[in-house]
Amino acid sequence: MTQQSTNADWTAKGATLSHQSAMKEFGLTEKEIFDAVNQGMLQFRENNIYGNPFLRLLRKEVEKYVEQKKGTDFLRTEKLRNELKSVEKELRKLKSQMQACEKRKEELTEKISKTMSAKPVTPFQ
Repeated sequence: MTQQSTNADWTAKGATLSHQSAMKEFGLTEKEIFDAVNQGMLQFRENNIYGNPFLRLLRKEVEKYVEQKKGTDFLRTEKLRNELKSVEKELRKLKSQMQACEKRKEELTEKISKTMSAKPVTPFQ
């Protein structure tokens, strides 16, 4: 199933994912991932972050494995679910930013109105 990958496959943005991310995104178990690695269906590189080891996998191989194991419809549905989660997260972030901007707008408007009412306006001569 796997062919020898080039270095570009491992360095391109979004081309790899950790085995934990693969479990979350595609509904795989750790055992399924390790079995696929042992069978040579998935290439991996060992990594660690803050001393915690994990496997880095090629996304295209994981997708191909999931498609073979669970079907094309499952893969398509999972991709759509993940995109929906991402969009909802972005919307929450934007709503929060919008609320902060609205609050700041009210504060500035209030300061302007206080400043305008404190000083009498005189016409230019």
